[in-house]
Amino acid sequence: MNSITNEFPGLNAEIDGEPVLYLDSAATSLKPKVMIDAISRYYSGVACNVHRGKHFAMEEVSNQYEQVRYNVANLIQCHGNEVVFVSNTTEAINMVASGLELQKDDLVLVSENAHHSNLLPWSSKAKTEIIVSLPNGAIDIEQYERLLQQKPKVVALTHCSNVTGIYIDLERMAALAKSVGAIVLVDAAQSIPHRKVSVKSGNIDFMCFSAHKMLGPNGVGVLYGKTDMLESLVPQTLGGGMVDWVEYDSFRLRKIPHRFEAGTPNIAGVIGFGASIDYLNRVGIDVISEHDRRLGHFILKEAKKRDYIKVICDDESLDRGAVLSFAIRGLDDLDDVSRYLSDSYGIIVRNGHLCAQPYTQSQTDGQVLRVSGYIYNSEEDIKTFFSALDEICTSMLNISSVSA
Repeated sequence: MNSITNEFPGLNAEIDGEPVLYLDSAATSLKPKVMIDAISRYYSGVACNVHRGKHFAMEEVSNQYEQVRYNVANLIQCHGNEVVFVSNTTEAINMVASGLELQKDDLVLVSENAHHSNLLPWSSKAKTEIIVSLPNGAIDIEQYERLLQQKPKVVALTHCSNVTGIYIDLERMAALAKSVGAIVLVDAAQSIPHRKVSVKSGNIDFMCFSAHKMLGPNGVGVLYGKTDMLESLVPQTLGGGMVDWVEYDSFRLRKIPHRFEAGTPNIAGVIGFGASIDYLNRVGIDVISEHDRRLGHFILKEAKKRDYIKVICDDESLDRGAVLSFAIRGLDDLDDVSRYLSDSYGIIVRNGHLCAQPYTQSQTDGQVLRVSGYIYNSEEDIKTFFSALDEICTSMLNISSVSA
């Protein structure tokens, strides 16, 4: 994968003279030049709106915009009218949680390691219970099946944890949920950038993900919904673009998906997202998936060599990607570690509770450090990161050796 690094301008950046080593792709990925160029072309041309009027420029831009919708549909194997463009995964999940018009006594099952965006929208609308994970990070299937006996209204699954990088058996868990009549929503923000995720089986009712984690721009996301589920969802944002006809005291909604896309959308972002999808398709999802697995296991292997590190879920047998979080024994606050890595070594990683605070606090007393890679990272990058971390922790912990 090293041959593609020149296609990402961000990798040419420096921090105080040190070349940047970017290992925070679980938060947001770097951007390839083809995506940047696509956005630039839109703004350099007649940067008009979409679906407003019949002039040539508008129709040209609208066609580009709608083509991306079908690119997304091909990516996840659904119909084009089942793809709604939103601003991010968070908005998509909130649209569903609000649009289902849940009652306070409706039951929603939520993954223990869920991102706040797949927890808070549900807990604010309904009664929630937690699908727990075993100590190794795998789902406790027996506990999950017991929860399903309560006939939940919604099961909100996290396909890949942004804390552990561990993937669930999505098809099995979704099928079990559908067998008791639950609505299934999947947060695929961490998985779709790296794996082929299809909704073709019919067991997934809603799926949400963001462009910015898959080489695309910020401010663009996707809500997939089955046709009948989108038809039943109540739009939460009203305004221009989502109606066919308006009177002072009434209005008629447009057909799906446009009834959920009120106002002027992020046109440049959607066009840029299309370029990112094309880029990922050219690299090949099988190639990307294999790299993700290989790099993930290499990160875990390197971390386990160091006795000052406590890995969050270190089972090597599980399906995992290139995301790993760990505590540092003797250091609860990792702000300075992250700052030293950045300012002295040019290495960018994430520290804190990773927008999954209930889960990370159940695993360790303080903050965690997360290292996450993508197609522009190599095993050599991981060695460089751990070498720098060794130097920092040797000094901060006042120890002579950092290896087990």
